[in-house]
Amino acid sequence: MVLHLPRPQAVIFDMDGLLLDSERIALAHFAQAAHDIGAPWSEEIGLRMVGLTPQDSDAMLCTTYGDDYPVDALRDRFGELYEQAILNGIPLKPFVRELIERLRLMEIPCAVATSTHRKRAEAKLARSQLLANFKALACGDEVIRGKPAPDIFEVAAARLGVAPNTCLALEDSNAGVRAAISANMTVVMVPDMLRPDPDIRRYGVACVESLKDVLVALSN
Repeated sequence: MVLHLPRPQAVIFDMDGLLLDSERIALAHFAQAAHDIGAPWSEEIGLRMVGLTPQDSDAMLCTTYGDDYPVDALRDRFGELYEQAILNGIPLKPFVRELIERLRLMEIPCAVATSTHRKRAEAKLARSQLLANFKALACGDEVIRGKPAPDIFEVAAARLGVAPNTCLALEDSNAGVRAAISANMTVVMVPDMLRPDPDIRRYGVACVESLKDVLVALSN
């Protein structure tokens, strides 16, 4: 499809699966962590966690497996594995640097709206040499309601000093797309591990193959 976009006042990026090719790494480490502590796990539950805050993911695990599910032990072991992955460097998704450079030349400010907690989000962006490109971050531990609620996107827009309805939001997850729609933003979905759910299609959200499509649209 040919993507057509009006010039936004700001662009708000999701992080995992959109800027960073991190979702597969994270889910592999969750599976390893569950194995290491002897807790149940499935690929399906991992995919359902994509786009959610840690708090909402933990609640879903307890709903699925019972209130005695060892979420703290899982998080601790996952943290050990994932922090090493961050130190090793997480690859960028294609065309991230090119799109960010294009937005810089257009003098369009950028922010990140991520379900990840701030300390880890800053570490990942810094390690990937992306952090300095963003004028604001809004993180999962800074809002009461995570995606698919609009709060993270609304906070990101407020920190940029722009109205949400003037922003372009770029997302890879269904939960994130729903959050950006609820914030009244223009949304483009760049699917990573999850294809768009039927309701995303009904909303008329543009779904593209990569950030190259966004880059081309903003360059025209």
